Amino acid sequence: MKNTKPIQRSPLALAVLALLAEAPMHPYRMQQLIKERGKDEVINVRQRANIYQTIERLQRDGLIAVRETLQEAGRPDRTVYEATEAGSALLRQWLRDMLAVPSEEFPDFPAAVSFLALLSAEEVREQLERRAAVLEDQIRHIAEAMETYKDIVPRLFMLESEYKAEVLSAELSWVRSVVRDIGRGALAWDEEWLREIAKRLDRQE
Repeated sequence: MKNTKPIQRSPLALAVLALLAEAPMHPYRMQQLIKERGKDEVINVRQRANIYQTIERLQRDGLIAVRETLQEAGRPDRTVYEATEAGSALLRQWLRDMLAVPSEEFPDFPAAVSFLALLSAEEVREQLERRAAVLEDQIRHIAEAMETYKDIVPRLFMLESEYKAEVLSAELSWVRSVVRDIGRGALAWDEEWLREIAKRLDRQE
């Protein structure tokens, strides 16, 4: 049976509707623009199939429609889409909601942190040092991109990069503090200590 569940709000669905609010275009152009404008820092478009799946759901729900099909010699046909009135209205509603209300998300890192006691303190320190190096590279990449385009692209269109850099910087600061505390012994655990804590918690239940 074909899935008829209404499309769920997502960064990619938002991006498709936002691009079509500018002008009708085909999926490949959407992916190009997202990358050219640096939106791939906050929107996952690595797999073009995801864009086509999102477009299919948006079309099914009457939020976008086919404008025309471009036929060029030696190239596959390209379907050009446009936003419908309902799609444009939903886009603005999503924007209001996403700006005003923090969404409940469940990323991998906090989940792993909640069970890190299953590893040794030294192993956790090593892994967090690796994470810190990656975070530093990501922050540097964003800073370099913003410096490159600061005189070309108005700040309004780089706010998401600013935000991501601030979030990554905050995470980096926290990761470094945990690494530092493990290194100086202020944060430590072993199997015996964990068993004692488990017994103590059991007695309180």
